[in-house]
Amino acid sequence: QVQLVESGGGLVQPGGSLRLSCVASGNFFSINAMGWYRQAPGRQRELVATITGGGTTNYAHSVKGRFTISRDNAKNTVYLQMNSLKPEDTAVYYCNADVLGSKWSDHWGQGTQVTVSS
Repeated sequence: QVQLVESGGGLVQPGGSLRLSCVASGNFFSINAMGWYRQAPGRQRELVATITGGGTTNYAHSVKGRFTISRDNAKNTVYLQMNSLKPEDTAVYYCNADVLGSKWSDHWGQGTQVTVSS
């Protein structure tokens, strides 16, 4: 069983910053790509940023230059540093990981709410 647990969400004013964390735990051998996705009310879930096991990153155009994804492989943790937050960044943010247990499988966290409002 693999679990992803996000933390770090909350309420922040426009222009502010937040740092999300996601820790993977359970029985597995390795983690390949990890990423962050978000879903705003009434909208489909969308990719925010991903990072491979080797550290290659990919960002949605809307967050490029404001958000930074990173990971600590020793801690099975992925981070999302969010700066210059805008009201349109308000959403539930979900962690995703491609994990090798008995086979490669895709896992999601439960989500953490980020609200950007004055």
